[in-house]
Amino acid sequence: MPAARACQGLNPASSVHRIQQAIERFLDASERPVLCEPGEEALAIGSDNFVLEQRNGCLSLQAWDDRRNLVRRVTGIDSEGRGRLDLRIERFGKRAGTLALADLGRPRNQGLQLTSARQGFRDVFRRFLRRQFPTYKIAELSTEANLEESLSPVYPRALLREGSSAWAGMAAPPDGGQADGVLSFALIWLDYLRRREPNLAVRGLILYLPEEMAKTTCLRLRHLNTGKARFSAFLYTEDAQEYAADLRDYGNLDTRLDLHRSGLPSPVDDTVARLSEIPGVESIERNDGERSLRVRGLEFARAAGGRLLAGIETKREIAASNVKEVEAMARELARLRAPDNRDRWNPIYLRNRELWLESQVRAELNEIDATLMPAPVYGQVPAFAATERGVIDLLSVDTNGRLAVIELKAAEDIHLPLQALDYWMRVQWHAERGEFSSHGYFPGIELRREPPRILMVSPSLQVHPTNERLLRYFSPSIDVEHIGVGIEWQKKLKVMFRSRRTCP
Repeated sequence: MPAARACQGLNPASSVHRIQQAIERFLDASERPVLCEPGEEALAIGSDNFVLEQRNGCLSLQAWDDRRNLVRRVTGIDSEGRGRLDLRIERFGKRAGTLALADLGRPRNQGLQLTSARQGFRDVFRRFLRRQFPTYKIAELSTEANLEESLSPVYPRALLREGSSAWAGMAAPPDGGQADGVLSFALIWLDYLRRREPNLAVRGLILYLPEEMAKTTCLRLRHLNTGKARFSAFLYTEDAQEYAADLRDYGNLDTRLDLHRSGLPSPVDDTVARLSEIPGVESIERNDGERSLRVRGLEFARAAGGRLLAGIETKREIAASNVKEVEAMARELARLRAPDNRDRWNPIYLRNRELWLESQVRAELNEIDATLMPAPVYGQVPAFAATERGVIDLLSVDTNGRLAVIELKAAEDIHLPLQALDYWMRVQWHAERGEFSSHGYFPGIELRREPPRILMVSPSLQVHPTNERLLRYFSPSIDVEHIGVGIEWQKKLKVMFRSRRTCP
């Protein structure tokens, strides 16, 4: 084939040489060069995995890593700027395209690799859908953020359509830090499509989950309303092979219920009693028998094993001769965390707002629900194997012996309903087996084994607008009440609204 026809997009050899010089100049000036092709992950390049070669009047580019080998013909330069070089390319079959060289060492390009990875996973998701649903048309596939509908760019979403029948689809990326959040956004997507497409029968939701991080989502799916929507899950492996998940296999929970230990008489009991008399100080018995001393939720001291430990960040043992120092600390904390303190920007006032809300709920439980017994109320039981959950859990009981899960959040949280469901599942698990009574909780109270209630408590102006939409998809066997308290909840707990779902 004549050289002139081998690479028609290029001018004579001088143009090929000029393009090659531009690429080499860019690479020499770059700290962390990467090659970015739409729909693919960014590929880090260097002298050991990148080659430019002129052949038959064409400029060929080759780059590779342990998973990919990319070969493209470069036909021109679209734009050249600081930290970025946009190229016109030709793929096999003479299909035109674009490709970018970028320097991740420049701040403006920091998000480029993340965007490229998301686009690459979007195309993996497309392949999943085509293999499993060959008769359906992928009418929509996106990773664009939709702030109005609270749709995240982290999770690619799809609309599958066959005639007037459709499915909503969403995938969790292989990054394990994102897997547990997918169901909140997927239910929002499903609900949005049903409102947006009134002429389509959007039957339900299809989820794709990384195999090693699917358990939380699959457990949650078991407790959604199958009369309102159908739910299917597919798991995918590290080599991008997918298979259908059987939700019946997800019946066992990673949960434990420690024995409740009541505190024994201690040499520091008198000191604890003296500190508890300071206005603003509360004394809370922990599930392990230790006693926590707090100022509006912020712990400053703890009685453990006959010793008094004090401090905010770290605690040290306090001798009897130094108790006045702890008293002074408590009074200063009570001043800084006073509800009427005008300095509301001081870090002590702002600290641990969820724990402050917990303190208010414990003190005014009858305002939240008049049927709940004021005591005992337990915190963070059963325990989670995971780390910080970002919410506070309380467990109470009503006058009829029915358990109530109280989930507290002082700030807007899109995931609050499903986090409440996580805790509810664990409480139900232990309640069905009669383990709360046998482990020393709620002594003298005959507990019923029916599913517990969920009470979600948050400031009324700090409720995420999607929370109510998510609750619509909960199983009708779950009794949920969302309670919004007034903006001045730190002064006085006052219920501003109640939104309740009950069993039919």
